[in-house]
Amino acid sequence: MRRVLAVDPGSRRLGVALSDETGTIANPLTVILHVSRPVDAASVAELADAHGAGLIVVGQSLDDDGRPTFEGRQAQRFAEALQAQTGIPVKLWDEAFTTQMARAARISLGVNRRRRAGHLDELAATVLLQDYLDSLRSGG
Repeated sequence: MRRVLAVDPGSRRLGVALSDETGTIANPLTVILHVSRPVDAASVAELADAHGAGLIVVGQSLDDDGRPTFEGRQAQRFAEALQAQTGIPVKLWDEAFTTQMARAARISLGVNRRRRAGHLDELAATVLLQDYLDSLRSGG
């Protein structure tokens, strides 16, 4: 399995995470400041190519009925723009609770309140990617 790159798209920043070569462990990679959909897509495509990713996973928020929320529809448009800029397959993945899980991870790691106040984009992308990788191993 080649590396998997994950993106947690937001209105101001995009968190990016990358798996190890075995597709087992997700690691935070970087945060990209939002410019515009085409520019952001080009930046992500460039990162994916530079790191040898075989798949790009884009986080998409869904409502209780499994339909994309407003942010989820934005993520879908971003994924389409990204797919237009790269030959690497792009897959949408439910990002339910990734930010809350990232916040909980910071707390459990003992990060003090003042340092926890910053953005969680990178960690949210890592949680998203780990969820995706775990689902592959469990057959989901």
